Amino acid sequence: MSMFTTRPEILGTFGVITSTHWLASSAGMALLERGGNAFDAAVAAGFVLQIVEPHLVGPAGEVPIIFHSAKTGKTEVVCGQGVTPDAATIERYRQEGLDMVPGSGLLATVVPGAFDAWMLMLRDQGSMSLRDALEPAIYYARTGHPMLPRVANTIRDQAEFFKKEWPTSYATWARNGNLPQAHELFVNEALANTYQRLVDEAEAKGGSREDIIDHARDGFYRGFVAQAIEDFCRNTEAMDTSGKRHKGILTADDMARWSATYEEPLTYDYHGWTVSKTGPWGQGPAFLQTLALLKNTDIAAMGPDSAEFVHTTIEAMKLAYADREIYYGDPNFVEVPMEHLLSEEYNAQRRDMIGTTASHELRPGLVAGYESQHARGVAQFRYADTNADLAPGAGEPTMAHLRTEKRGDTVHVDVIDRWGNMVSATPSGGWLQSSPVIPELGFQLNTRAQMFWLEPDLPTSLAPRKRPRTTLTPSLASYQGKPRLVFGTPGGDQQDQWQLLLFLRRVHHGLNLQEGIDLPLFHTMHFPSSFYPREAIPGRLVIEKTIGETVINELKTRGHDVEIVDAWTVGRLTAAEREDNGLLRAAATPRLMQAYAIGR
Repeated sequence: MSMFTTRPEILGTFGVITSTHWLASSAGMALLERGGNAFDAAVAAGFVLQIVEPHLVGPAGEVPIIFHSAKTGKTEVVCGQGVTPDAATIERYRQEGLDMVPGSGLLATVVPGAFDAWMLMLRDQGSMSLRDALEPAIYYARTGHPMLPRVANTIRDQAEFFKKEWPTSYATWARNGNLPQAHELFVNEALANTYQRLVDEAEAKGGSREDIIDHARDGFYRGFVAQAIEDFCRNTEAMDTSGKRHKGILTADDMARWSATYEEPLTYDYHGWTVSKTGPWGQGPAFLQTLALLKNTDIAAMGPDSAEFVHTTIEAMKLAYADREIYYGDPNFVEVPMEHLLSEEYNAQRRDMIGTTASHELRPGLVAGYESQHARGVAQFRYADTNADLAPGAGEPTMAHLRTEKRGDTVHVDVIDRWGNMVSATPSGGWLQSSPVIPELGFQLNTRAQMFWLEPDLPTSLAPRKRPRTTLTPSLASYQGKPRLVFGTPGGDQQDQWQLLLFLRRVHHGLNLQEGIDLPLFHTMHFPSSFYPREAIPGRLVIEKTIGETVINELKTRGHDVEIVDAWTVGRLTAAEREDNGLLRAAATPRLMQAYAIGR
């Protein structure tokens, strides 16, 4: 099958990079041109994304990274998901009068994980200096970047709230009381100074390339950055989604005792491919569970934009995500039966539950030995008011059909270099609408603790030093044992849903990356959202109208609660691929008119 696409699939042999903003892709490509590798390029792009998409990611956010090293032959995960503060107990939050962790403000903050994750990968896998990696971001923060219309709209949407409740944010994003306009150059000098100081102080301490990078890690987690964060949390009461003002509980000691780590990926074999994801502290295993459910179906015979394809994949997703709600959590705190959840015996039974009509029930599987956990999880499930107005920073959007610009979201970057190194990273959190700006640093904290429940004895119950079950989920896939494909997208709970569609269309229908991305996308909102206020809409199927009336009508006949959205409004996929002969491919979504793939 071949089709016209909105733009060409990029082909080359030297290197390819694709991300959710053209300036980030360009910055990464510049480092490849200077002799850097995929790891150097990914770091540079990741920091530029903080500057040019501040409504989607910030310096105090988090990032999971999956990479393959051509040198070691290993595929690994860098866990850049920070943990909760020591003081983050259910009792503490209950004493504040809360029944849910707020979706914004200072009580929703965990240790910022992204900086250390990027630095760890740069130190161990990269080849360029700290200054080389951070210079593009410092440049755009200091000299300005053309502000995206969606960023300007987000700031405009928040302006009155900022002015009243978060004055430091108003001072940063509405400089001298002037709201930024689309495509105007925007400067964040305080953030430029923060990163420049980290570089200058690290270099002043001297040592090897690796030593200087470690000095910068110390400056962030055990130096002036950590101290500024603690002081702000201790002295600032910030309005949040609870409708009340709260101080933060994150301390410099919380930051000093955490660092990013390497982990083995969780994998699943599917029709000659092996897909690597993070462990169940992320939602990535839901992708693998969906593959396990689809493995022995006739998905290859279904058209990639047919009603049968949409129905089958959506019903499989509902089953996988129901298990996510019951079983996933930080494996350092809870035992997650992943081997059983991915077993053929378990999925053969679950596969029979995919019928010809849409399910409107949450149907997690029952795993022996987990009966009480299953019962507690099912009891916890509830349908929330889907018409509730969200305070700033709550949740992550499912693209343009949302009513406001209040929610934060995510970005993504994929890189493959001429040596065969591969990186897939999904940075997020710390967006401008999450919490007030710390003025001397020029950035705000994250709100990833909103993943937790304030009910005890759940895998995702709040506890000190625990990783939230993040939605961030980069992907790396090998074919016949050889690393081949990196891909990902922003989008909260929709990330693995959209990625799955791209992967299936590539594997079963032979579409190239751009073709798979350009086809109409869809997702379900059937299961509980990971974000405040944790809404679920039973049977809801969101789909781009370009799928066609015939398909939409058949889906309605099958019982789906179909929400039709405008063309080019769902998903922000990017992907890169390497063939055995060294040919490199890359693609980026045309949706929102800002993601770009570059290569040669």
